[in-house]
Amino acid sequence: MRARTLCAGVRVLFTERPGGASSGPYRWLNLSDGVGDEPSAVASNRELVLRAIGPGPRRLGWMRQVHGTDVVCISATSPESSAAVGAARDTSPLADAAFTDSPLIALGALGADCAPVLAADPAAGIVGAAHAGRPGMAAGVVPALVEAMAAAGADPGRMHAIIGPSICGQCYEVPAAMRDEVAALVPGSGCVTSSGTPGIDLRAGLHGQLASLGVASVADDPRCTAESAELFSYRRDGPTGRFAGLIWLAPR
Repeated sequence: MRARTLCAGVRVLFTERPGGASSGPYRWLNLSDGVGDEPSAVASNRELVLRAIGPGPRRLGWMRQVHGTDVVCISATSPESSAAVGAARDTSPLADAAFTDSPLIALGALGADCAPVLAADPAAGIVGAAHAGRPGMAAGVVPALVEAMAAAGADPGRMHAIIGPSICGQCYEVPAAMRDEVAALVPGSGCVTSSGTPGIDLRAGLHGQLASLGVASVADDPRCTAESAELFSYRRDGPTGRFAGLIWLAPR
């Protein structure tokens, strides 16, 4: 696992499959405790990631993702998730986007074809993460995150964002009616796949949304999950694990 600098004082990481404790369809570094994997394996995997990104963050901030648009603020005093502490009940917030101003927390958005979108305003000291699949993108989860960060003191004009690995438009085949419905809500997201069938281009749609919000600095991890064996992909494999896009404020 190798983190990268998104902008001054902000680090990001997109995890991959190798290196974890999970087995079966979840092998190896599955970071989701909501897909049927052994909780002890997920806890071990999350601890491995936390150790890898130190020093700085003391915990990982997760969400119970439901393809919605709810945004939460995760503070240093927010409850930890069950896989992090071995509790019987998941106490992660029910949301698909989160932000924090705490350097003690690394926020994580999970995916296995959906795009993790990470954003930061280094001047405000605020970072955020969103889980943006087709339903979330169409509903506006990324605009909801940017607006919530702005309400907390961030400025979209100062923000830096990165769109993580996701299924690409060449592979993401959908019914024509669905393609047209999403394209009407998110201009630029409708496409044709490599097979000549209707498709959705998550990355193009998310770039358009971020540009319309005034976020000018947008980077990419352009890998397609369906084409990259080192990443989890539900479309390719069926039941499987989840990788994470992580963002945190680096120690100064």
